[in-house]
Amino acid sequence: MAEAFSLARSELILGGQKSGKSRRAELLARTWLERGGGREAVLIATAQPWDAELQARIARHQADRAVRVPSMRTLEEPLHLAQAIQVHSAPDTLLVVDCLTLWLTNWLMPMHPKVLPSSEPNQPLAPVSVEYIALLLEAIAAAPGPLVLVGNEIGLGVIPMGAEVRAFVDALGLLNQQVAQRCERFTLMAAGLPLTLKAAD
Repeated sequence: MAEAFSLARSELILGGQKSGKSRRAELLARTWLERGGGREAVLIATAQPWDAELQARIARHQADRAVRVPSMRTLEEPLHLAQAIQVHSAPDTLLVVDCLTLWLTNWLMPMHPKVLPSSEPNQPLAPVSVEYIALLLEAIAAAPGPLVLVGNEIGLGVIPMGAEVRAFVDALGLLNQQVAQRCERFTLMAAGLPLTLKAAD
């Protein structure tokens, strides 16, 4: 168990819904803070409260997090994730990004398309995100402090019926691959248990 919660310079945590992804990220943040020495932990939250159900879910996560890691600060950044990492990463600060899936959703399938640089109808999804993914990957590689990124693995089920949803699943799968390559450690969560698929050297 000690190895399961040791810290890497950067870690990607993927899993299905309620697999324990966020809980692992919080435990890593708590481990970091318990080492003392003026350390900080910051959660970069990408969710947007689109409806009542999501608002309740966000509030539930906030309440749980306040109990488990009370000293971790929260920063909301649904779109400009690379910039947030660049601004807030520091040697004494651990950043938790939760989550990459919602961040990609905010760009590719926004509730308010006017926030995108181009909102022309019938544009393919993936090209919209290329620039932002490149910036994110650069920010991950250059971050001076430890970084934990949380995301969903949604490509293990049946092939979606709709073309737009299939394009999103493809885009998320490619994003997860690229982030996993940049991170020192990659952990897959299932039923609350971590499986390390890539370990730090």
